[in-house]
Amino acid sequence: MQSKKHFLLIDFLKTFAALIIILHHFSSYGQIAEDARLLLPGLITWLFEYGRYAVQIFLVMGGYLAAQSLTRTSNLKNPQAVLKTIFNRYLRLFTPYVVALLVTIACAWVARFWVQDEFVGESESMGQFLAHLFFLQGILGLDSISAGVWYVAIDWQLYAIFAIMLSLFPGYRSLMWILAMLSVSSLLFFNRSGAYENYFIYFIGAYGLGVLAQLSKSYHDPMVNRVAKLFFIAIGIIILISSFHQLWIRNILAYTVAIALILWGDVAYKDHSNDQRRSHESRTHKLVNAILWGSRRSYCAFLIHFSFVLLANTLYIAWGMNQRHDGFLAIAIMTIAVAASWMAATLLYRWVEVPSRNLKL
Repeated sequence: MQSKKHFLLIDFLKTFAALIIILHHFSSYGQIAEDARLLLPGLITWLFEYGRYAVQIFLVMGGYLAAQSLTRTSNLKNPQAVLKTIFNRYLRLFTPYVVALLVTIACAWVARFWVQDEFVGESESMGQFLAHLFFLQGILGLDSISAGVWYVAIDWQLYAIFAIMLSLFPGYRSLMWILAMLSVSSLLFFNRSGAYENYFIYFIGAYGLGVLAQLSKSYHDPMVNRVAKLFFIAIGIIILISSFHQLWIRNILAYTVAIALILWGDVAYKDHSNDQRRSHESRTHKLVNAILWGSRRSYCAFLIHFSFVLLANTLYIAWGMNQRHDGFLAIAIMTIAVAASWMAATLLYRWVEVPSRNLKL
């Protein structure tokens, strides 16, 4: 069987960012997080305070991969083609998303019998569920059913806006002017006010850096490459200057990830996971195949893990383990729950995400 090429840095970042976000949520919610902090106060506090910054990695990669995909899409000047592209993106996100929501609702229903904590939330309403189906929960000011699902809505908003921008502007230079201005305004103003956090403008700074990274490196027109590099460097200088006034770690992280994608984003490797030979070459690829395994399941792990935050805390309280305030036990339960999240993500990936890829207009 011929081995398929994958991109090492992209797959690593997807796996790493998903894992950090999962650990961030396990370190933020419930009695397990509180007891785990007794044993590892530094690590749990760091995950609680800084783990959320891994979203910047997803945002930059989202822009990078969207530019890679949409710049190769033909006929985007046709409004029908743009709408079709945007709706197909919605379908790609939707099926595993709605299954994970239903699982989370069931787990939250069980958790309410034992867990009296704000993160479990009130019983979900039909209106709340329908708002989630159309990625409108944040805009409508409704409570989120699951931690992290706000990102799915934002990802779709950003993808849709970028596709529309590609259809509206006659050339890439005018597109990059507007994108650069939006990115700078986001990084310096909109991203610093919680009033905009349910809208694309709050996040387009990091997303735009990913787009410019892709255009500066891989687009077939050398002129577009040069202009994208100039905009990318200019934004970097603006971030540096603004850091003297106030340091924003997420801006620096986003720019660093974008630089890494420019330098190493096209470093490829082959998937030998289906190779039947037990050769030396196959053994040397075990690590990268493990990264690929996590990368493929990262979206599903991101979606399903909050169910295990709920279940783990429910069992922890229902079986009376919370009364011991044992940090070692809490860490052990957390580790098992994180592993179970990835195992559940495998099922969601195989049974839902992969088959749903055929849902297209």
